Amino acid sequence: MSARLAGFVVGSLLLSASFVARAEPMDPAIERLVQDTSCRDSIGRFTPSLDANKMPIACRPDNVAFKRLVNQLGFALAPTAMHSARTTGYGGFNLSLEASYTKISNSQEYWKEGTEGPVDPSTNMPSIRNSSPQALLQQYSLKLRKGFGFGLEVTGVVGFMPKTSIINGGADVRMALLEGFRTGVMGIFPDLAVGGGVRTITGTPELQLTTVGLDVQISKPLAIQDQSVLTPWLGYQYLWIFGDSGLVDLTPGTDATGYCNYGGNNVPGNADPSKTYRDGQPICKSGGSPADFNNNTVFNQVRVHRQRLMFGMNYRYEMVMLGAEFITDLLSPSDANTGANKADLKGEDRQWTLVLDLGAMF
Repeated sequence: MSARLAGFVVGSLLLSASFVARAEPMDPAIERLVQDTSCRDSIGRFTPSLDANKMPIACRPDNVAFKRLVNQLGFALAPTAMHSARTTGYGGFNLSLEASYTKISNSQEYWKEGTEGPVDPSTNMPSIRNSSPQALLQQYSLKLRKGFGFGLEVTGVVGFMPKTSIINGGADVRMALLEGFRTGVMGIFPDLAVGGGVRTITGTPELQLTTVGLDVQISKPLAIQDQSVLTPWLGYQYLWIFGDSGLVDLTPGTDATGYCNYGGNNVPGNADPSKTYRDGQPICKSGGSPADFNNNTVFNQVRVHRQRLMFGMNYRYEMVMLGAEFITDLLSPSDANTGANKADLKGEDRQWTLVLDLGAMF
């Protein structure tokens, strides 16, 4: 029995690893985001023009396109704050499944160039461009909320995004400043809570993305019957999006060592005859060029802000809870930022997210 169990675990891990490694249609493909597309062909082979010294000109990353892609992806993967201002209470738990659907500007070039696209079923070859990115990014998550009394609540979240290899996880914490008053003068006031959350992703080596949100919410429970409560809420969230690329090869169709006609590194015992010093750089033999080594690059860091409004409502019958929330930009992405970010995001569309929730309170 133990051997079968071990085999099952190993097989499951291998299956999971193969799933994560397989490219999906909406996976980031940021190696395609270059400023001058003539520096590479459609399958990523280096096709350089020459500078004044007859040297090949390396590809340059399109940092603005990368920023816009991260800006919209970060909106979709940000904390949803899908709850009313009232906590689960001391010792209370809420276990729920959450689905979110976020609108993106799928007609923009950075989505078409910056995502993998479908695999051709006849040749089993990947696309060279995603000609039809999906209009809505989906995300499905499992959430566990736990109350600790005195208005404190902590949440753990893990989810995945279909059509990608992205796994998203994180935690939330919030404090109810005013909750639980239903009678007397204080019963007039709504529940009030402040909180924050963080999400980060794994599953794509090209991109590291983390989102942090601070929010404030008000809500008011409306008793329908002894066992039923309807709770609408309104909230505001300030969102930070942090995006970083890994080391990206802008010309994956060209082998840099082959293009160089690589003859080792310039070190003592293997000297480059064209140099009088030993710098450890690659030695390119006759007919080769080191230019393709310069096509390995890191995109500029992305640090952008968003401001969002949240409108939600949940219905509770005994232990069962159903909820829905609509999130939208309070300001345009450009107006939510300053300086270079404001200029780079000029003309970007506002986004919205629809969140649905099914869970149990106990």
